Amino acid sequence: MKPFIHDDFMLQNKVAKKLYHEYAAGMPIFDFHCHLSPQEISDNHQFSTISEIWLHGDHYKWRAMRTLGIDEQYVTGSASDEEKFQQWSKTVPHTIGNPLYHWTHLELKRYFGIDELLNEQTSKRIWEATNEQLQQPELTTQSIIEKSNVRGICTTDDPTDTLEYHKQIALNQDIKTAVLPTFRPDKAIEIQQDGFQSYIQKLGESADISIQRYDDVLKALERRMDAFAEVGCVVSDHGLQTLPFESVTKEEADRIFEQRMSGEHVTEKEIEKYRTYTMVFLGKQYHRRGWVMQLHLGAIRNNNKRMFHKLGPDKGFDSMYDFDMASSLNGFFNKLDSTDQLPKTIVYNLNPIHNEVIATTIGNFQSSDARGKLQFGSGWWFNDQKVGMVRQMTDLANHGLLSTFVGMLTDSRSFLSYTRHEYFRRILCNVIGEWVELGEAPEDYTLLGKMIEDICFRNANQFFGVELER
Repeated sequence: MKPFIHDDFMLQNKVAKKLYHEYAAGMPIFDFHCHLSPQEISDNHQFSTISEIWLHGDHYKWRAMRTLGIDEQYVTGSASDEEKFQQWSKTVPHTIGNPLYHWTHLELKRYFGIDELLNEQTSKRIWEATNEQLQQPELTTQSIIEKSNVRGICTTDDPTDTLEYHKQIALNQDIKTAVLPTFRPDKAIEIQQDGFQSYIQKLGESADISIQRYDDVLKALERRMDAFAEVGCVVSDHGLQTLPFESVTKEEADRIFEQRMSGEHVTEKEIEKYRTYTMVFLGKQYHRRGWVMQLHLGAIRNNNKRMFHKLGPDKGFDSMYDFDMASSLNGFFNKLDSTDQLPKTIVYNLNPIHNEVIATTIGNFQSSDARGKLQFGSGWWFNDQKVGMVRQMTDLANHGLLSTFVGMLTDSRSFLSYTRHEYFRRILCNVIGEWVELGEAPEDYTLLGKMIEDICFRNANQFFGVELER
């Protein structure tokens, strides 16, 4: 029987096959947004079991297992790694139609050479085969990165991070991949969150500033940006439920900060004013430094309060939020653009109802500063599947220039997720192949081949200003 993951997997016509095999497949990877551990990269971590690399921290898999009715002890609980793997193996056949089915078998094929379908009957064999291979030097973190042809990685890091592992990586000549930090200051922005006061104290300590006033917060953030820049940072990231935009003065932001730090109540409008002023300040800083600003918008988090109190955040109880985006997105961009301080920006949305809002808004603020200065980011999280990717690419093409798109990222905590770049590339080639088959694009491989190579790697390499080609 033909293997499920074969050479022409997801490629439905001859043009798509030629575009993928001759142009996309060999392009290197720039994974410009992920949640990999820089410590695990620096330490060249070796995983003890397939469960450690696959199931520890993967909320996609956790949600699927819960949906099948599997007890939480086998999901995030005290069960052994082997027991958890057995339950995941039981779940996999039920994920047909979900990208997890494709990702699982792509990873087994690419990293372990396993063509068998994972299920209850094959679970023990695959458990033993993968664990045996994980003890080999070919599957340490650094080896996986090299095997995957990854030229650049941007991790996600809090401003208070010491960046010690990024510094160690930079000094390690055996690591050929650029591993750069990403500045993610959400905890300094979300003034309404529990723990805000204690975080501000921690921020001050990391910047060697005693924070007494809002000005001190801004100075501390600026000082930490300097520290990030010293280890090669070229990008920031913001994971926001909504993008704030309220008319606000510096004096108002000062007063709101003082109220919050003294334990006084702040209203919803005051929260939005503080968030707006801080985001505009940061946007101007990013522009001055030549950094890219990433906006991940629209996740409503920790919705199951019983499980949140039991397990904590980031355990798979987040979903799409619905809100009005157009006014705040245009207002925020216009505020920065009015003083010519709008940085290069990528906007990712969780709710696909915002696709065309974003695709048309970014067209309002493109400029000669950069090719594709404002980007509609790749299908994110719940959109990170075939339909979501096709929809994002189609909406971008309809309202902008797909040819300038910076392409795919893993947004993952797993070192095996680089196959998501392959998945994206196959879908991209199939989309363009279909256009050619329908007579909507010319069968010009010089034109289309370059476009594919640009989207797979070169656009991002140029956009972020990191020299990764060799």
